Amino acid sequence: MSDNEEGVEATEIDEELDELEDELEGEIDEVAAEADPTTDEPPADTAEEADESVESEADDANEEPVLDEDVMPDDEADLLIPVEDYLAAGVHIGTQQKTKSMNRFIHRVRTDGLYVLDVSQTDSRIRTAASFLANYNPEQILIASSRQYGRFPAEKFADAVGARARTGRFIPGTLTNPDYDGYIEPDVVVVTDPIGDSQAVKEAITVGIPVIAMCDSNNTTSNVDLVVPTNNKGRKALSVIYWLLANETLDRRGAEPAYALEDFETEP
Repeated sequence: MSDNEEGVEATEIDEELDELEDELEGEIDEVAAEADPTTDEPPADTAEEADESVESEADDANEEPVLDEDVMPDDEADLLIPVEDYLAAGVHIGTQQKTKSMNRFIHRVRTDGLYVLDVSQTDSRIRTAASFLANYNPEQILIASSRQYGRFPAEKFADAVGARARTGRFIPGTLTNPDYDGYIEPDVVVVTDPIGDSQAVKEAITVGIPVIAMCDSNNTTSNVDLVVPTNNKGRKALSVIYWLLANETLDRRGAEPAYALEDFETEP
């Protein structure tokens, strides 16, 4: 099948797939919310199911009292927001898996097996990503987010900085097929998760443009140019990350950062 045929066919069924995906993710979230977080759950049948299960667990973990957690080597690090705010959003909560490429961003492992991301590196990488994005024409920045919890904050980020957003299923050919009606030629791509947004990452690599990615402890970063280590499955965590990235990008452009965290938060 040619890129053009694939793009047209995907366009016709995209809306139906998105509805089914949202319905499935909602059902998984309800089941995970009722589960006892202290018990071990059976392994998921597929990688996608496992990833969605972790998304719910990561967001549930945000409700735990975590203000006394050890989340970075330097307790006196100068952060964009108080460390308590990062903790309250669960930005530091990784998964129970880690990859070799993400090992350098992990501070420690909790007694429940969850890896704890180094919040000071998260903070530093947000600043670096903002400085990088500020060098681009806003309209040439593309934000892609297939994750349910990443869609709203990603779209809000795009609106705040003047970028373009493609949320939900990323249509094949968006960056590689000039005959596709939705074809665009951005200069940089930002993704919520290299796993869920693998099609966007693949096409960015094909056309040779840099990729900035929110990466959790279980992500592989070989195709990512700039890693922002964070819980990329939790609703609150993604809201905080996109909010900070938007304000920092605006600040580096010389504009007034006028957005509050509430502007980026979705309903539970």
